[in-house]
Amino acid sequence: MRFLVIGENCEDVFQYGSATRLDPAAPAPILVPHREVSNLGMAGNVVTNLESLGVDVVFHTQKNKITKTRFVDDKTNHLLMRLDVGDTSTKPLSMDFIKSIDYGDFDCVVVSDYCKGLITYDAIEEICKRHKNVFIDTKKLINDKFSSVNFMKINSFEYALSKDSIDKVEGLRDKIIITTAKEGCMYKGEAYPVSEVEVKDHSGAGDTFLAALSFGYTKSGDIESSIKFANDCATIVVSKRGVVSI
Repeated sequence: MRFLVIGENCEDVFQYGSATRLDPAAPAPILVPHREVSNLGMAGNVVTNLESLGVDVVFHTQKNKITKTRFVDDKTNHLLMRLDVGDTSTKPLSMDFIKSIDYGDFDCVVVSDYCKGLITYDAIEEICKRHKNVFIDTKKLINDKFSSVNFMKINSFEYALSKDSIDKVEGLRDKIIITTAKEGCMYKGEAYPVSEVEVKDHSGAGDTFLAALSFGYTKSGDIESSIKFANDCATIVVSKRGVVSI
């Protein structure tokens, strides 16, 4: 299979260390770092997961570098702080570029929109019109620009923000899979639960779910089995530390 992925990319950095005391001048923990782990995040993590499933991926992303650094107490896996750098200078892909892509070269198009500026509403509408198998995960408020999408994956918080506008677009609700963390996800009012595991880190789980969902559906054409597969894959990664692929 050959996929096109469009979305913002970042470097996810985890600074693990020991936090055993507070700053005497302020109630802030002091972290003494002793190891660092880094990997691709956001849409880059979607790509990594798809490639781990054997998919040939073409990736279009921003030119500027975005870095998310998490400072974590290694003993407890407690997140002390996250520092984001570079995520306010992303320029949008031009409509000329969006229209120039030969979408017929791909079995599936995945849009991982972290709403940093790379992908406009008009770009989303154009992509959905040009390919019949488009999967989207977005942080945007959802409107009629998404009406031609095949399926969307959003979390329960994002769904709540856009619920009223979703209801105004005919048929859109039936295209939306709502992830609900430890409860699994919802689709067409039906719950798809996940196995209970010890959750060590939710970071990147949504990217894994999107990759597995689009892969499963493109391979089988069955959305229900694809949701279950995506749930299983997301359950695997939340049981591990950091941002990991399937």
